[in-house]
Order: sequence, then structure tokens, then C-alpha cells
Amino acid sequence: MRAPIGDFDRALPAPECLELLTEPVAAAVRTWTGTVPADQLLYVDTDPDIADTAVFVEHHGAALLDASANCVVLAGKRGETTTLAACVVKSATRVDVNGVARKHLGARKARFAPVDTATGESGMEYGGITPIGLPAAWPLLVDATVVDTPWVLIGSGRRRGKLIVPGKALADLPGAVVLEGLGVPAA
Repeated sequence: MRAPIGDFDRALPAPECLELLTEPVAAAVRTWTGTVPADQLLYVDTDPDIADTAVFVEHHGAALLDASANCVVLAGKRGETTTLAACVVKSATRVDVNGVARKHLGARKARFAPVDTATGESGMEYGGITPIGLPAAWPLLVDATVVDTPWVLIGSGRRRGKLIVPGKALADLPGAVVLEGLGVPAA
């Protein structure tokens, strides 16, 4: 089947290609219970050397910039307690780390989690972290504009490959909270 967005020749329902996903993502697809059927979670094969947003969009079409989202892991700290959380925002924006995200987490300080922590705790590769399959205990903050996007290109858990999912499916994920203003214009 053709992908609903981008210039990808072939898209596969994620349940049919679990071996191409990291174990946490494959497990989440296997046990999917969202309002969107699992077969609407689509996998497209991509070159890991062009996984970063700017290069990816240049290669696969400028229209993908508005239809893609990044998932970043934050570490919010209050006293001696550190909370890991994931934030999903449109690729053309950045996470309001010290505003909306920090306040929602009730943290005194918030920053991007170190790469080793983000990849080690999520079981995913840097540059491919996706909201699907993250630890259930993590808060998952999703910008409202992502949820309102008909089809969103997100990571697959690896640098190779992407998932294309209905934006509304992200609101059904464990720990998901949809927030206005989480994504702010990139400086």
C-alpha cells in the first residue's frame, strides 16, 4: 500500500512487520487497544543516514515538515526526585521545556535527558525514539496540534524506518496528556 503522506512507495501495517521494530515498540503494537485500529499504524522503511528531520524532509518532501513530529525525553527534577517524561511536538517546533513541560511535571528544573538515559530507559535508538512503546510510568505530553493532524510521521524506535499514524492515536497512549502550547516556534 502507498503511504497516506510523503513520497514513500510502500507502507506496511505495523502488526505485519514487528521484526523491524524495537521490542518495546513491537510489544505496544502487539497489545494495541487504542480507538484507532492497529493496522492503521503504518511502517515505512527509510535510510537511517537521513533520519534527522531537516535532511529527511529535504529528501522526502517539504510537506512532511508539517506532518511530522519529534519525540524527546525530558528529565524533570524536584528535590532529589527525577522524573523522565516524553514530549511529542511538531517537527517545525521545539518543546517548551521550561514553561509548559516543566510546569505540567511539577518540576523545579527540566532538561533534555542524557542520550544514554533516554535510549537505555526507552529501549529505543537515538534519533528514532517514538511515543509508541515508551515505559508506561512515564508521563507522555503531546502537543494538541499533533493530535489534530490527520496523519503524523514519527519515529519507529530505530533510526531506520518511521511510523505514520493518525494523530488522534497518540492521545490514546498510556500516560498521554494533550497540552496546548507544548510546541513553540523554533528560534
